[in-house]
Amino acid sequence: MSSSFITLILLTIWINMAQLQQGGPDEKEKTTALKDLLSRIDLDELMKKDEPPLEFPDTLEGFEYAFNEKGQLRHIKTGEPFVFNYREDLHRWNQKRYEALGEIITKYVYELLEKECHLKKVTLPVDATESEPKSFIFMSEDALTNPDKLMVLIHGSGVVRAGQWARRLIINEDLDSGTQIPYIKRAIEEGYGVIVLNPNENYIEVEKTKAQVQLSSDSSDEPAEKRERKDKIQKETKKRRDFYEKYRNPQKEKETVQLYIRDNGSPEEHAIYVWDHFIAESAAENIFFVAHSYGGLAFVELNCCNWVSSSEPLDTSVESMLPDCPRVSAGTERHELTSWKSLPSIFKFFSEASEAKNSSVKLAPTRRSNRIKYEEL
Repeated sequence: MSSSFITLILLTIWINMAQLQQGGPDEKEKTTALKDLLSRIDLDELMKKDEPPLEFPDTLEGFEYAFNEKGQLRHIKTGEPFVFNYREDLHRWNQKRYEALGEIITKYVYELLEKECHLKKVTLPVDATESEPKSFIFMSEDALTNPDKLMVLIHGSGVVRAGQWARRLIINEDLDSGTQIPYIKRAIEEGYGVIVLNPNENYIEVEKTKAQVQLSSDSSDEPAEKRERKDKIQKETKKRRDFYEKYRNPQKEKETVQLYIRDNGSPEEHAIYVWDHFIAESAAENIFFVAHSYGGLAFVELNCCNWVSSSEPLDTSVESMLPDCPRVSAGTERHELTSWKSLPSIFKFFSEASEAKNSSVKLAPTRRSNRIKYEEL
């Protein structure tokens, strides 16, 4: 059933209601009946009637797309960029197709981190059993042993995973602007150790029946206080993530539940866990963080600089109403492009910070020392 036909049905109902409301008591009863009928119409279900099966390829080749030498996603036959509206009037189906491609892109970027950037994949928690849910991060071989510099990369919220800044940029622009790979390669060239966080990988989804069995066996020996604290964190995380997960699987055929990853059930938990088990244990004298969007909230108290979307030229000072990091323009008005556009300035900022520290020159005061509490504003 096409969306235009559905619109026609609803329009007819509303016209009839308008006509009936002008009549007497009998017509009002009919109006009430029509309203009741309208309230029972499930538009999502109507849209599913003639919707093609939500079955999509699990490889780029299956989608007939590939990345060219410029890192741009192109159709292997036509050479055209990715087309979102593959089927007209089927937005939900097109969205599901887009998300299916996105999941393939995520795995593709993971492969690039290992093959092109020569990073190793490290499982979390570090003491995970074979049967429990797991996450992972990526690290260079010298991440914990480099005595000089360590760079930590943190993406924002949503569907992005380790190694990505913005999935939309990867699909519609190119790999350089949408992934952390240019940062990683330059960092390694300049002698940094590298750790790539994965703060959105907080749970796995399994069929409900299997999940219930695993939950009962996994939590039997867990202290009640710890379980209660974990449940609270997971509920808050789920509420925040619901918006971003809205289209990942809009027509689930099987009921599933989320099994959260121990000590990594939220972006905040993940950041703390990686800090305690890896960053704090590193030998690096200087540790630098590059955090995009939501990923930066945990670090606004540190000596930092915030490159923000702005129409001003790159590195131009930008005023802020909030007393957080000093803000400068990223040279773009598109939020998702800020990390890519500001790459050279960020490395320059890191170099100057290292030189100032090594030469015992006092850095410009940060917002931390004279920070105004938000409650006082």
